Amino acid sequence: MCGRFSITLPTDAMAQLFAAQPDNDLPDVPNYNVCPTNNIHVITGDASGQRRLSSMRWGFLPHWYKKTNDGPLLINARAETIAEKPAFRAAVRQRRALVVTTGFYEWTKSEDGARDPWYIAPPGGGVCVMAAVWQNWTQPDGAVLRTVALVTTAANETMARIHHRMPVILGPDDWPLWLGEAGHGAATLMRAAPEDALEMFRVDRAVNSNRASGPQLIAPI
Repeated sequence: MCGRFSITLPTDAMAQLFAAQPDNDLPDVPNYNVCPTNNIHVITGDASGQRRLSSMRWGFLPHWYKKTNDGPLLINARAETIAEKPAFRAAVRQRRALVVTTGFYEWTKSEDGARDPWYIAPPGGGVCVMAAVWQNWTQPDGAVLRTVALVTTAANETMARIHHRMPVILGPDDWPLWLGEAGHGAATLMRAAPEDALEMFRVDRAVNSNRASGPQLIAPI
């Protein structure tokens, strides 16, 4: 599961990191509280090696949806069933992408029943690049909306202390294969990150509100 994340990397740095051509309508950064249905930064590629940094709606819309709320909000796709689910099976074969983040949030419940947020990110900072699939969805007025879902898998032992699922996190050596630039075999990448790939710490409950913002949201407490 991944239902909220942060992105603090400047747009030009993202484009340079992925050797991608940036679109003109990218979301503002930094954003310490990216929520479902927000537009997010997505890297796409193809067999020719041409990469693009684009904006997509976080919340995958299958082609049969007549409205954006015509069914469940599909922000995540499970690695174990993604190739079988009608919503995702074509996308995982043909439309894989990378979502650029600097970390993500997860929650546990305290003894009083309140939700305690945790921030999970690479040790020492850097980017946390997540596997994703995308879909073009045609709106009733004929305009095309680009939508995306993150791929999740069973948590590693570190992450399992707070949640049983985690996003599929990919390192630079994995990016060409996931984007379809390096042939077949992307399914082998849908696995949990190594135990030392992430660190996690409690942050303030302010982030429980989807309207909260600012760098204090990722400050350890």
